[in-house]
Amino acid sequence: LATILTYIGAALFLSLGLDPAVNWLETKKLPRWAAILVVLGVVLVAFTILVVSIIPLIIDQAKHFVDTLPAIIKNLESQAWADYLNSQLNGWVDVNALLTEVANFFKDPTHIADIAGGALAVGVSIANGFFGVFVVLILTLYFTASLKTIKQSTYRLVPATSREKFIELSSQITDGVGKYVIGQILLGLINGVLTFILLTVIGGQAAIVFAFVAFVMSLIPLVGTVIGSAIIAISQLVLVSPTTALIVAIYYLIYMQVEAYVFSPKIMNRAVQIPGSVVVIAALAGGSLLGILGALVAIPIAASIVLIIKEVVMPMQDKR
Repeated sequence: LATILTYIGAALFLSLGLDPAVNWLETKKLPRWAAILVVLGVVLVAFTILVVSIIPLIIDQAKHFVDTLPAIIKNLESQAWADYLNSQLNGWVDVNALLTEVANFFKDPTHIADIAGGALAVGVSIANGFFGVFVVLILTLYFTASLKTIKQSTYRLVPATSREKFIELSSQITDGVGKYVIGQILLGLINGVLTFILLTVIGGQAAIVFAFVAFVMSLIPLVGTVIGSAIIAISQLVLVSPTTALIVAIYYLIYMQVEAYVFSPKIMNRAVQIPGSVVVIAALAGGSLLGILGALVAIPIAASIVLIIKEVVMPMQDKR
């Protein structure tokens, strides 16, 4: 039941993110039913492109990485940094011997079988994940198409004397959530596209895989970009060279400044506005409860609570 409720909550959250696009198309003299069809059509096309094009590339590049891993480890044994680490560790750990053991591990057929079994379990988890994504997509399409009716039905559950204030608050909340969702996805797309271009230009490995990583991690507020950049830089250090990793690290240091002072203010200026300390606490709590999805929805939920406290609780207390 918890999983189903998570699917429903995610679908409602995404439908609120799509609603501003529907409303914007309505302002362009498009009937609501046509605006909904256009938005849903774009979502379906984007999802189809993701499944048909990007996912197979990720699988191929991940397979290539696994196939070439022993050669990568062997190449690492000859790197000067291994000797440097040996000298710094003063014999506590033999880095060359450790790398040799790792290479031998991957050459052992029994270990490969164990890895294959683990990969099968991972594959099952991925399949379940795609099923969940498909369910959320279907629910999102339904909720987007009937969001106006859902809102009107919800409003009628509130006593008539309080309905006007409730409608005003709920409109502020849903508009803020919608703009926040769109803004966060746009930031993720920008990061993913720029990461793909960077890795392609400098000759990095698995550009499409790490572009996807950059996109997903950017959905996590506050720390997502930092964590994603660290993962990508370390991966390029292992897969390519220290020079490539250094270029990636420098790029992300610059990009994070541009995102913080240029992209984010322009994209999120109409979204939720809450104190920085509440943002940190909400993101940590949401991430602990529901992972990336929890971190994504936590901030607008926190903003909604803050708005209710300001507009309802505090005025009631002032009247006492």
